[in-house]
Amino acid sequence: MRWRSLLRYAVFASITSVVLTSVLLLRRPEGFLRDKAAGYFDYFWNQTPTHPIDRLITEAHAQHEKLLAGHRSHNISSAAERYRQRRGRHPPPGFDAWMQYALDHDAVVVEPFFDRIYHDVNPFWAQAPQITALRAASWYHVVRVRDGKAHGVGNTEHKVAWLKHWTDLVAEAAPHLPDVDMPINYMDESRLLVPWEDIDRYIKKEESGRSLPPKEKVIKTYIGLGDLDAVLNDTKPYDPAWVRPGKDSYWNLARAACAPTSPAREVKPIANFTEPPLFAEDWQPEFSYQGYVRNFTASMDACTQPHLRGMHGTFIEPISMSTSEELIPLFGGCKLPMNNEILIPGAMYLTDDPFYSGGDTHGPPWAEKLNGVVWRGVASGGRHKKENWSHFQRIRLVQMLNGTTVSAMEENNSRAPTFEMPPLGTYDIQRRRSGTLGTWLTQFADAGFNNLLCFPAGECAYVDPYFSEVESIPMAEQYRFKFMPDVDGNSFSARYRGFLLSTSLPIKSTIYAEWHDDRLVPWLHFAPMDNTFQDLYGILDYFTRDQKGDDSARFIAEMGREWAAKALRREDMLLYVWRLLLEFARVCDENRESLGFVDDL
Repeated sequence: MRWRSLLRYAVFASITSVVLTSVLLLRRPEGFLRDKAAGYFDYFWNQTPTHPIDRLITEAHAQHEKLLAGHRSHNISSAAERYRQRRGRHPPPGFDAWMQYALDHDAVVVEPFFDRIYHDVNPFWAQAPQITALRAASWYHVVRVRDGKAHGVGNTEHKVAWLKHWTDLVAEAAPHLPDVDMPINYMDESRLLVPWEDIDRYIKKEESGRSLPPKEKVIKTYIGLGDLDAVLNDTKPYDPAWVRPGKDSYWNLARAACAPTSPAREVKPIANFTEPPLFAEDWQPEFSYQGYVRNFTASMDACTQPHLRGMHGTFIEPISMSTSEELIPLFGGCKLPMNNEILIPGAMYLTDDPFYSGGDTHGPPWAEKLNGVVWRGVASGGRHKKENWSHFQRIRLVQMLNGTTVSAMEENNSRAPTFEMPPLGTYDIQRRRSGTLGTWLTQFADAGFNNLLCFPAGECAYVDPYFSEVESIPMAEQYRFKFMPDVDGNSFSARYRGFLLSTSLPIKSTIYAEWHDDRLVPWLHFAPMDNTFQDLYGILDYFTRDQKGDDSARFIAEMGREWAAKALRREDMLLYVWRLLLEFARVCDENRESLGFVDDL
């Protein structure tokens, strides 16, 4: 009787456990985190890790929770105090109106979210304010704020509507802004690569000048730009010395902006791109954990990865190259980590064009999605041609997702023109061991170019054996798939914000920094990917190998969407640019050392 009772109890306990586990699995992932009693999050990823990504997800969650707990402000007093602690100065005048808007619009105000502003603006403290202000105001395309109103300046005929998008955004904050000018870069490519030694000298000068003057000595009002406006009509745009195509390789300019001790600093450009790209042997960078990206910011930096000079179109042959080694004020939507533009949200993030956002549809619930990966786009990323095409990042991605190509590699134990098979020692994937990865990709992946962009135009014989153009898929339809890789084109990918707001999982690779980088956490809001794409198969395998992987993918997709809807709104982009322009106006002011907000003291 005792054994029968024990047996009945064991059966009942097993059934109860299965039911409870099923309920937990079917709940929204954010519910997992809020139900502290269940301890589900800690158990699911941390206590039962069977893959490196399990631990990375756990770390990402802890990192985000710690950031919000230690740096978030809910009133002007705490925001100003955190500002002084982190920046070594008083906040700029107008900080109170900025914070009030943030509170009125339920913004998540975390001081480290704005670190990029100071990384970009601080070198200008080493320049005379009058010079910075004049160069900003006299540029070819400017968002100009005067007397509380914003308007765009410059000829935009036959150009994309970037000036209008940025002007419309600034106009929302203009009533609370001092007179200020925002000169913008109208090219896809970044334009400023100041040598590292110069930037290092500027930053040290800025740091040595930080101070917190007593309240009674603080000036609360900007001096304005009246003197500048009086001479502006007679001032031509300041053009620094531009390095034009053919004068030097972009890689040579980029590596000069790397630290002298960085691996890339003394590595020369590749002279011959006819050979396939070379992958770094035994690639185990400090920014990765057992083959998977842990520090996404570090993974963008070509200064530590000289092999990227042969694996990314930016360093091979950019479409346009008009670069200066002089620091001038110039605002743009993205840049390389070593570039010196001032970042603002990309203009394409400010448009309602469904080409970038997918429109009002962000995809079906996870359980209703197609279990597959989709990618559509043009073969951009630079000017690829017969002599160099195998080195471009988008071409590599599409070939890696081609099941026929991968099956031929498995059968012949060979490499493809654009990539090598990832090492089994790092990515021990069962489909690789069984030689069925290509067969699986044939069913799982739908990737292709809707325009090959061959050079010369239309002469595609060099890629005809490997690619043919395919039909486009609207973004709204792409959201039906679970997995969406996102890689650079000529610069950053303008669809990334749309991907984050979708119900799908973005798998992100980039060498371009953007305004939002400090507020997105890899493995919590998106899945990061190395710029070699050697971890691509491992990432896809983890998310598709079992139910735990699928739940992990759903968790990141839904957490990313929920967070993007809180932290990447138009209101958040406005707050970023608003605060940036307060800082830039101060750095252009003759009284900048004494300017500040101190009403909270």
